[in-house]
Amino acid sequence: MPPTPAAQARVHPASGPPAGPARASVHGRVAAQAGRTPKAIAVRYGAATQTYAQLDARASAIAAALRAAGVAPGVYVALFCERALDLPAALLGILKTGAAYLPLDPELPRERVADMLADAEVAAILATGATHAELPAYSAPVLLLDDIALSAAGAAAETGPGDAAYIIYTSGSTGRPKGVVVTHANLVNFLDSMAGEPGLRPGDTLLAVTTISFDIAGLELLLPLVTGACVAIAARETVVDGERLREQVAAQGANVLQATPATWRLLLAAGWRGSRNFRALCGGEPLPRDLAAALLPRVRELWNLYGPTETTVWSTIFRVTDASAPILIGRPIANTQCYVLDTEGRLCPPGEIGELCIGGAGVARGYHRRPELTAERFAADPFLPGSRLYRTGDLARWTGDGQLDCLGRIDFQVKLRGFRVEVGEIEATLNGHPAVADSACGVREAAPGDARLVAWVQPRPGAKLEAAALTAHLRRRLPAYMLPQQYVVVEALPRLLNGKLDRKSLRDPFATLVLPTPAPPVGASLEQRLLAIWQEVLQSPAPPAADERFFEIGGTSLLAVTVMARVRDALGVRVPVTKFFAAPTLAQFAAMLERDYPRETGAWLAGKAEAAPTMPPPRVAIDPAPAVEHAV
Repeated sequence: MPPTPAAQARVHPASGPPAGPARASVHGRVAAQAGRTPKAIAVRYGAATQTYAQLDARASAIAAALRAAGVAPGVYVALFCERALDLPAALLGILKTGAAYLPLDPELPRERVADMLADAEVAAILATGATHAELPAYSAPVLLLDDIALSAAGAAAETGPGDAAYIIYTSGSTGRPKGVVVTHANLVNFLDSMAGEPGLRPGDTLLAVTTISFDIAGLELLLPLVTGACVAIAARETVVDGERLREQVAAQGANVLQATPATWRLLLAAGWRGSRNFRALCGGEPLPRDLAAALLPRVRELWNLYGPTETTVWSTIFRVTDASAPILIGRPIANTQCYVLDTEGRLCPPGEIGELCIGGAGVARGYHRRPELTAERFAADPFLPGSRLYRTGDLARWTGDGQLDCLGRIDFQVKLRGFRVEVGEIEATLNGHPAVADSACGVREAAPGDARLVAWVQPRPGAKLEAAALTAHLRRRLPAYMLPQQYVVVEALPRLLNGKLDRKSLRDPFATLVLPTPAPPVGASLEQRLLAIWQEVLQSPAPPAADERFFEIGGTSLLAVTVMARVRDALGVRVPVTKFFAAPTLAQFAAMLERDYPRETGAWLAGKAEAAPTMPPPRVAIDPAPAVEHAV
């Protein structure tokens, strides 16, 4: 007999402070905390600090400046700045005006930023002197945080539970990003639940490492401030360098870190030993067992977190205690209902696979200016009249002891290094290139733990496809994490008899890849020596060209660490990973080494001599086999 809705939903009782006026808004909660502990350190960035009193005063000054620029309750204000000391104050300042914030990473392509600004119809933009020049043209006033001085400010605007707190854009299957509108009630319920479990309290320091355009940054920047803890903000160049990140954890005394599996691997590869007092939160994509096994001996607690943006960051939690057991997504957070439904919308009994649907206090308002899409993905909760639920598109099942097991996607959305990627958006953008007739995208593993985004591209008759041109076309509209790292040119994409794309028959470019370790030739140049290292680390069937960017041909932060370790062994000196990010092609990296480390590179070139490949053609794999039809 199938379980009752109440039994299957397994509502986790509310945690955190009781409902009341202070619970109505995040900025109200932080202001109340500033009244209780004005001298406690709220924010750290490097050696700079802000007390709770300073944070609240700074947020009020930012709110006053925004009001003077015409910002009123109910509008959207874009935040276009790097992670720095002022970041939490800027978020809170926007909220104090009654507006909602739109977080934008300055690294995003200008065209994409312009689309988001226009779609949200932002009333103002907060930027800094360093990021202002990167803004696309837009008619709203731009305020520079650097120019806003402390000033007397009025009371914060009144906000209701249903008012928008932020809008955040996610990848869209039609080629157009969609803005998810999250309310104050959504956000406060989420933070209250996280404060109770996994838990955060005064005396804790959480190191914030996530770009602000990724919704999980909300936990990092705001949870410490509503619990009386401290948020230490890591700079972008620190987050991509495992050794710097390890040093920052120690320097800031951080005992809590939320990160994707890729960042945890980066930290472990840099020799991080952990701490008995450390709480590790992992989310954004499935937590692999080998990573859990490496983390568990190093931390006090390890938590696996799951949730779509549409239900406010995380919706379920699972404490991992045994890496040899299945790693589940666990149970719902406070005031959240989870249902596993079959294709008829009926509850699935434990063990039966269905679609995971989430209801309760975290369900967002919907997609901004997308009523049809909102109606498609958000629906009335048939088990709780007056409530709504979100259809996640994820397959799941209940275990016998009331935990959720997530089993992948119903559709072709993928998760890559923590980012949600609608492959349809990449395909639509690729198909806009004049030389492309059709395309398909998906994720394939080059090696265990080394997942890469692959694009299969069918050229128009007579057209010649070049990887560099395709990437340049995509880079104008898509963020870096949505750029394919491998292109496969096909005569035709495989189709089913009904004409639909047969994704299961797309050739895996890594399936039969067995590569010898290349060796540099006698008298090899520096570029040739580096080429051998790159090809070995990337497991590339064709050697990379001198002008190809490492991070666009399969490279990741973790593989960059491996490259730098090989270079360190060869030179006998540590080269910071940030130099690799600043010089991401073979030619640029070789020139940087010769300029900054002339003695060491000279010694390397004068040393060992073995044979290796010559400089290669551009790296586009060609599939010689024509596509064939497959039965349904």
